[in-house]
Amino acid sequence: MKSTFHTCLALFLLTTTALHAESERASAGRPNIIFIMADDLGYETIGAYGGTSYQTPHIDRLAEMGARFEHCYAQPLCTPSRVKLMTGRYNVRNYRKFGILPRNETTFAQLFREAGYTTAIAGKWQLGKEPDAPRHFGFDEALLWQHTMGRTRENGRDSRFENPLLERNGNILDYRNGEYGPELLTDFVCDFIANNRDRPFLVYYPMLLTHCPFIPTPDSEEWDPKSMGSPTYKGDAKYFGDMVRYMDKIVGRIVDEVERQGLSENTIIFFTGDNGTDRPVVSMLNGRKVAWGKGKTTDAGTRVPLVVYGPGTVKSQVIRNLVDFSDFFPTLCDLAGISTPESLPLDGRSFLPQLNGQEGQPREHLYCWYSSSGKPEKAKIFARTHRYKLYQSGDFFDLSQDVLEEQPLLASQLTPEQKEIRSQFQTVIEENSKLRPE
Repeated sequence: MKSTFHTCLALFLLTTTALHAESERASAGRPNIIFIMADDLGYETIGAYGGTSYQTPHIDRLAEMGARFEHCYAQPLCTPSRVKLMTGRYNVRNYRKFGILPRNETTFAQLFREAGYTTAIAGKWQLGKEPDAPRHFGFDEALLWQHTMGRTRENGRDSRFENPLLERNGNILDYRNGEYGPELLTDFVCDFIANNRDRPFLVYYPMLLTHCPFIPTPDSEEWDPKSMGSPTYKGDAKYFGDMVRYMDKIVGRIVDEVERQGLSENTIIFFTGDNGTDRPVVSMLNGRKVAWGKGKTTDAGTRVPLVVYGPGTVKSQVIRNLVDFSDFFPTLCDLAGISTPESLPLDGRSFLPQLNGQEGQPREHLYCWYSSSGKPEKAKIFARTHRYKLYQSGDFFDLSQDVLEEQPLLASQLTPEQKEIRSQFQTVIEENSKLRPE
């Protein structure tokens, strides 16, 4: 009897050990994903893209060692971009109101958690004020600004930077001892990486920087640890450069933590921005001035940096393929080997093959439905390629000659090729406009 017991126990322990080892082997083959998205940061601000106004050495290093995408396009404003990114669907399908992500939508974080990933989000939420919203949408851990609360303190001052007002998993944290919001969020991210180094994890970090108010950072001479927030919404744009440098410093901190934990070979890091740079910032790009474009559907409002870094997985290269914010959902899932439900209609197209140095199936065009309020009658709708762009209004632009979209092409002067492209765009606009639910 005793022998039988010990035999059964030994078999149980052997089986358990084997299953644990198999689970560890499966986890080891699943990459960690860190997705960093700066706030209000156009592509012209980054040195790797030819920007000369600011210092971004850490992002430049990632761009040199990884994949730098020349043509990534977001929505012109924060919440529309976040909804598109997290759901992989055009705003025409599911964008209803600023600051809201409909609770019936499926996010990539939900699929990652269902697949066994440990998930975390840090930074700017702005996707629903329900206390359980982050967990509902797939995040095990959350440290957020502007979750259930507004953007200001009781004194009416902005609450995101100096001595911030944050929420951890729905619990309010009121900092008043000289803390800096972006630094606290980065501490949270680095701790999460260290605590989950032995299991596959997903980190989504929609940063607070470089959104206004433009104010000193802890690295600025004018930094005031006693400040309780900017007295004005916009602040002073002279500090924008300091904020860009600190944003870049944070990216470097996260990369350093990944390396410190020995996870570099199994971690993919994305860096992008949610829309163009804010008023009144003007930056230098390859010897020319690029003015702010946030809220506009021009390149200045929608073209953002995209760098993907993953030693051993992502090839060092410059990619000119078109990338839409809806493309992140299927790309992230493909990287993790996660199948998307057949019942879930996605508009994004995975660019994983390009990350591996293959041709893949790049986009022929981009489609955009943008309404900051969510009202269809206010929407600006267009289709575009690298060179040409057609609005639903009928305005048709050659961006190679008119990047500011100041002079639409005259229908009477279009070449046969331009007429064909315009016709194709018109079909794209008409077909996608049918996706809007009644």
